[in-house]
Amino acid sequence: MKKVRKAVFPVAGLGTRFLPATKAMPKEMLTVVDRPLIQYAVEEALEAGIEQMIFVTGRNKTALDDQFDLAFELEATMKGRGKSLEILDSTRMPPGAIASVRQQEPLGLGHAVWCARHLVGDEPFAVLLADDLMFGKPGCLAQMVEAYDKVGGNIVCVENVARERTASYGIITPGAQDGNLTEVKGLVEKPKPEEAPSTLGVVGRYILQPEVMAILDAKETGAGGEIQLTDAMAKLIGRQPFHGVTVDAERHDCGDKIGFVKANIAIALQRDDVGPAIRDWLAAR
Repeated sequence: MKKVRKAVFPVAGLGTRFLPATKAMPKEMLTVVDRPLIQYAVEEALEAGIEQMIFVTGRNKTALDDQFDLAFELEATMKGRGKSLEILDSTRMPPGAIASVRQQEPLGLGHAVWCARHLVGDEPFAVLLADDLMFGKPGCLAQMVEAYDKVGGNIVCVENVARERTASYGIITPGAQDGNLTEVKGLVEKPKPEEAPSTLGVVGRYILQPEVMAILDAKETGAGGEIQLTDAMAKLIGRQPFHGVTVDAERHDCGDKIGFVKANIAIALQRDDVGPAIRDWLAAR
């Protein structure tokens, strides 16, 4: 069983729900307290042992690469002023640790993942959606890698969602359960509440086998006329081990304005440097 060394970050979206903030800045660079969303996702991947981050980008996304590059002028200025550079440690990546590929058309999540096929090669790989901020220790992906080391195959992160919201998720048909692992017997993208096989929804973390790329290569469209990753994953069920794992992490949907604001407050409250002041401010409201 090959180690999971690579992670794909689909980051080509236009971020239209956050306009005008995202007119000239990638939505993944929006900050939760003092870190951009992409930083949280990359740090989570590093903790899980990922060695190469593959950004599937679009035009005007160079800030994502710059975030993990050496900022010579900034560091020289900070050194000259006697300031510690420790805060930048997790933004410095070794040569080759960040790779980028363009998704030239917005054809869906499955298409974005397929765009990374040549960089993924014949290895298992993770997929992280930076919009889904998973906050906890150990990180979400580290918990998934631990599960992968036990059962192999394909792993998706799942959580119970309200039945009336199943049309916003890929929903699994559950099989046998073993602790936080649930066998996946089927997958359907965005079913109506009355047609959903369960309320276990797939959220933005995956560990997939490279065979999914050959399925995506057919470019079959699904819900919304897009190439759906869920549909491709469903075709692996029965051919390879497939499990859902529920993790001990706090999830914030930062693709939504309300979720983004909640994430800032929730994470600020857990920080020693800003938490007390935020609690005092909230108590005085």
